[in-house]
Amino acid sequence: MKKHILSVWVENHAGVLSQVSGLFGEMGFNIDSLAVGVTERFDITRMTIVADGTEEMMDAIISKLHQITNLVKVKKITEGEAVLRELALIMVDAPEARRSDIIHIVEIFRAQIVDVGYCTMTIEMSGETDKIQALEDLLHPFGIREIVRTGTIAIDRGIRRQSNNA
Repeated sequence: MKKHILSVWVENHAGVLSQVSGLFGEMGFNIDSLAVGVTERFDITRMTIVADGTEEMMDAIISKLHQITNLVKVKKITEGEAVLRELALIMVDAPEARRSDIIHIVEIFRAQIVDVGYCTMTIEMSGETDKIQALEDLLHPFGIREIVRTGTIAIDRGIRRQSNNA
């Protein structure tokens, strides 16, 4: 079993998300993350789905996805061929005496402080999942109050110019 990432483009209609996620449940898949959003076309929605399974299981789910009437396109994402990112908001306990330590960690990760409360700070970070996890791990000793993570989103890499050194 390994993690697989699928990009699924569907017509932007009510109930399509339920159909797609329902297929995963029917086939015994647990979805690790599901990010859904509009695309460059208002009538098309793109889902990025991360799930565990074998290659055979993934091929079976792709075959089932092709049976959905509103499906536009489905694609397996390969890490080397795509840019993968995740967004996280992390609220930590931040008493005045510890704020400079938190700020220092945030700067190292090139994250941003997006809110400061009386005794909390909220940090925003986008990046690869393991980098966000590393930030989360370093912030745990301060006391994490709340975390919101989008899960992975992905886009194909642009076409690279070929070298003339043949």
